[in-house]
Amino acid sequence: MAGATVLLSLCFAAAQSAGAVTFAVPSKAGTGGYAYAPLDPAPIGISFEFFAFPSYVTNVTGTNQCLANWKGLTGVWPPIRIGGTTQDRAAYDATTPAYVVYSVAKAADAPATLTFGPKFMTLAGTYAGSVVIGLNRGKNNIENTIAAAKVAVAEIPNLLAIELGNEPEYWVKDKQPIASGTWNPATDAASQNNWNVRVGNAVGKTNIIQAGNWNDAPPTWGAAQLIATENTTVKQYVRHFAHHNYPGGNIQKLMTHPTTVKSIQVFDADIAAVRRTGREYVFGETNSVSGGGAAGVSPTFGAALWTMDYSLRATFNNMSRTYFHHGTVGNCQYCFWGRHTMGAPYYGAYAAVALMAGASYLTALDTGKTNYAGYASFDASGTPLRVLLYNSDYFSGSGTRSSQSFTMTGLMPTATALKAKRLTAASASSRADQGNDISFGGQYFRNVTCAAGGTETYESTTVTGGQATFSLQATEALLVYLQ
Repeated sequence: MAGATVLLSLCFAAAQSAGAVTFAVPSKAGTGGYAYAPLDPAPIGISFEFFAFPSYVTNVTGTNQCLANWKGLTGVWPPIRIGGTTQDRAAYDATTPAYVVYSVAKAADAPATLTFGPKFMTLAGTYAGSVVIGLNRGKNNIENTIAAAKVAVAEIPNLLAIELGNEPEYWVKDKQPIASGTWNPATDAASQNNWNVRVGNAVGKTNIIQAGNWNDAPPTWGAAQLIATENTTVKQYVRHFAHHNYPGGNIQKLMTHPTTVKSIQVFDADIAAVRRTGREYVFGETNSVSGGGAAGVSPTFGAALWTMDYSLRATFNNMSRTYFHHGTVGNCQYCFWGRHTMGAPYYGAYAAVALMAGASYLTALDTGKTNYAGYASFDASGTPLRVLLYNSDYFSGSGTRSSQSFTMTGLMPTATALKAKRLTAASASSRADQGNDISFGGQYFRNVTCAAGGTETYESTTVTGGQATFSLQATEALLVYLQ
């Protein structure tokens, strides 16, 4: 974040916990007995609900700046995905001059049906980062979907993939025509394979489909079972696989590190099955609580810390990209930003982006079994860049706020001091959209514009014998710069 810079000596908080958490920082990626994940240039992205996408771009002032803030860190525009429940309610209309056409009883509602025109794809094509576009499979009108896919290919220069259908396991409940008969993982797999080939062939592109896109947990609905049904023809059209995930829970459960680790481990076998084929696995749509979020959970600082920890752990577990979903404008508790206010989760995502910016590898320094987490990023040569420390002890805002010492060992023997940025707020319940102070390195993001405000502030601590210690209060994180 831009602005004046202040360097402060580190002040240790009161109520210090007994004994420091110790993390050995590897001197080189690939050493120290840790697992290492290769990094996408921009591992954290945004998913926009299909019908709402034009509004986010044309009616929400902060959208471009919020994405640009991340580009300022990484040098790469974050990836976006356009899709969600309403992609399977949408029909392409080549004659409409509008982005989208629909009607709702209340502005907070999502439409039951809608149409979209070529201008929708042209708008998506103005984005400088990669784009995944979700199209309708549920209505079982493949010719209409092919017509839309052809326009997407023609109008979106940075089109990464086409997604055919959103969360098909729910289509019986949703009374989607394609699921009117027998519908289960096997029939969905046959449908996906057929549509992948027909759409890919129609647009004249291989390596163009984002397959999967379920929300129910693997293995029942998972990539491994779909891969087992793919023949050689199908495989050439599938670029990567996606799954959705909304862990849920109250603030304390959501932000607690071991809970986050376990929620990601559910996907380990499925990720491994995809990686064996040489393809990527992504969270194509995810956030804290489904259905637009929960008011007492999703807009909070605790959810911001979850966003940070969750995206980093997913990346460490070989999830190539994580797309955080943004739903109806003005009715979205988990959104990172809106038309009038910022959301607390944006701060957590920003801290995670800052850790991985320009890095080639990521490792987790902790076992995932305690509330205290550490991640380290490394450049292309394997040299450590940064370490992120996280104290997921819950602080409600009342009583004494505990703190925990974190000691890093194995630091460069020539190092004499380290600087760091703290991600902090008054409590886990703090909300940016209600005017509560949340900051990263002393700075905040302005409502409406998403521009950075405040003075950029670094803390410092001494390095002695290759060791340095920082103190983190409960419900805080710290990004430590090693270079």
